[in-house]
Amino acid sequence: MTIIVFKIETIPDIEGGRKLYELHDLSDKEVANVMFYKRRQETENSEFLRLHLHRICSISISVRDDNGFKVLSLSNDDCAEGELIQRFYDAIDAYAAPLLSWSGSDFDFPVLHYRSLLHGIRAPHFWAEEDEAISPDLKDMLAGFSANADVPLDEFSCLLGLPGNMLMSHDKVWDTYRHAGLDTIRTASELEVVNTYLVYLRFQQFLGQLSKDEYSTECWLVRNALQQEQKTHLNEFLSAWSE
Repeated sequence: MTIIVFKIETIPDIEGGRKLYELHDLSDKEVANVMFYKRRQETENSEFLRLHLHRICSISISVRDDNGFKVLSLSNDDCAEGELIQRFYDAIDAYAAPLLSWSGSDFDFPVLHYRSLLHGIRAPHFWAEEDEAISPDLKDMLAGFSANADVPLDEFSCLLGLPGNMLMSHDKVWDTYRHAGLDTIRTASELEVVNTYLVYLRFQQFLGQLSKDEYSTECWLVRNALQQEQKTHLNEFLSAWSE
């Protein structure tokens, strides 16, 4: 069976902030600062923007199918947000496979929905009735669908002997985007989908869907696929993977 793990990364929707708060004379950085300030006023301690004010700058996926395992990002430096979102829907249409995420139900999917409407995206197959139950959120399943019981992927991955978040925490995406561009964001997102897939394999072993030997074989397949890529961030991931 084919399965796709996906992760979006976002930055503040600067143009949206300008429009909503009438900040037309301010720079991008100044608009973002106003948006963060207003959010702190609403929450008293958090700058995490409401989901409709996130702009998607990167989408990474991993794919496990009959051809093996691979990880890739769908964006490049010239890719507009609408085009990136359409690439995502086209990719999942092509694979016609279950989608797996970590925190997808309370972040990735809602942001995708809002931004899709903003750009007039068409994705009829994504909303087909028969596809409604094929988008599991691994975090929610492990937490028993209790918001009080969920845990950070980074910390839980490390407990399992996985590298966790090696490059960038999510609260640093905007600063990283401003100072270093998309490369670090894309590579961090790729590592996140690999971590998520490997946690999923352990979950499949727990469910009895994989034997101990089958689990080891799947992990070896991931290791081999990452080694063949010969990319610095994937090699560093492999070096830090203790299992």
